[in-house]
Amino acid sequence: MAFGEKKTPKTENTLKTIEINAEMHGTLTFKEPVDLKINGHFSGTLDVKGTLSVGGQAHVEADINGDNVIISGRVKGNVRATKLLTLLPTAILEGNIFTPKLNIVEGAIFQGGCHMEVVEVGAWMNIRELASYLEIDEGVILELVRSGKIPVIHENDTLKFERVQIDNWAASGMVK
Repeated sequence: MAFGEKKTPKTENTLKTIEINAEMHGTLTFKEPVDLKINGHFSGTLDVKGTLSVGGQAHVEADINGDNVIISGRVKGNVRATKLLTLLPTAILEGNIFTPKLNIVEGAIFQGGCHMEVVEVGAWMNIRELASYLEIDEGVILELVRSGKIPVIHENDTLKFERVQIDNWAASGMVK
């Protein structure tokens, strides 16, 4: 299948998985979170909410925007990851990087400029901003607050969430 969508049971945190195993040119933009995997050749522009994976045999000539970007193949173009960029051992990246978090595994090749976007300590979010940031419903966040499973500050009648604490909480695997 050259371009397919894997069907998985729908749950609250399940993302649509889309694989591209062909040669394509153009602009791919996803407004809703997806898990996009490119295994073929792609040229153009990629704008992905969710996770973008570039497979080990893939060749991409594109500027990439995504939340989480994982590169195993060859990419020529600028990469902006709003959450995390990972270059695996077989990755070859020619272009500039813009990301708050970067993981370059030994063996990866990177040629370009790196701009680490600093997350300010003390950067606060309200419940709506946090829901957008975590890509989950506000109701789920309220339940996490009620059960004491998420770091929160109660200030008068307002809930405040510090981005650094939320990032640490999410990275610790407590998101369940």
